Amino acid sequence: MTDKNIAQSEPVLVAIDISKARHEVLIAVPGKKRRRRLTVLNQLDDFNRLIATLSDYNRPVRVAFEATGNYHRALAYHLAAAGFEMKLVSSVALARTREALHNSWDKNDPKDAQVILHMMEIGNEQFYHDPLMRGTNDIQELSKTHDIVSKSKTELWHRILTHYLPLYFPEADRFHRSSRSDWFFAFLERYPSPHLISAMGKEEFIADAWTVVGRRVSKERLLADIYETAKTSVGLPVDADSDALRMFRLVLAEGRGLIAQRNHCPVVYVYIHEKGDREPLHRIAQRRHRLPVADLYTWDWTNQRPDHPGRSW
Repeated sequence: MTDKNIAQSEPVLVAIDISKARHEVLIAVPGKKRRRRLTVLNQLDDFNRLIATLSDYNRPVRVAFEATGNYHRALAYHLAAAGFEMKLVSSVALARTREALHNSWDKNDPKDAQVILHMMEIGNEQFYHDPLMRGTNDIQELSKTHDIVSKSKTELWHRILTHYLPLYFPEADRFHRSSRSDWFFAFLERYPSPHLISAMGKEEFIADAWTVVGRRVSKERLLADIYETAKTSVGLPVDADSDALRMFRLVLAEGRGLIAQRNHCPVVYVYIHEKGDREPLHRIAQRRHRLPVADLYTWDWTNQRPDHPGRSW
């Protein structure tokens, strides 16, 4: 009787090779040598069919897969919601195990499912915590979006520094202080060429650009310096209505949009209890630091300042 109970508690092992349109499933039932293969399309009906098939075994079910982009998230959520134990297989360990078992770099979906099942049998698995079920999905998306917008803004700013400014206004670089500042993009969008500035009188330019640069210390001196610099600029003398300047303005408008998006992204802070530190989560993610175990840290996002969106009090 005891042996029977122990046998009934042995889990059904399910190895899944994830792909975009369909998933290859390999099922190993305790006590049976023959393994069952299934192909599951990335559709709700197929997900429900797989869940029903696994539930019919009336045994605990342990599912393992290799994370593939975000294509695994939907299937993993539905299986976890059905009460199955979810495991993760390391991509590096999977590749090394496949080479060791088959003595070849060749791979295909059925073969990967076999290798994943072998790794499950020897216990070479990792924990999988579904972000939606664990309540960390919002935190994850906030951090990812902040990182994406910041990287896009940095890439665009480098493009401006290395392509557009050397062509049209090389001397303007020294007036720039921070890539987070919108005023410099707004100024270049208004005056993409120094010849547009030098065509105006000094007082006329200062009056016209007064509201563009925002609240600056010694604003009049700054604008006067820009005007004198524009008069001796070596920038290319392109026409104000040329396609070249129109493209420059298009890129600058994109940069201003990215700055606005970044300023409206709440900053997620992580409190690490061991160290007593408080650090933005996106910076930890950029350095690829591993967070400590879950009970040693908490998080929140900052209270937004109405005068400076995206900044905390």
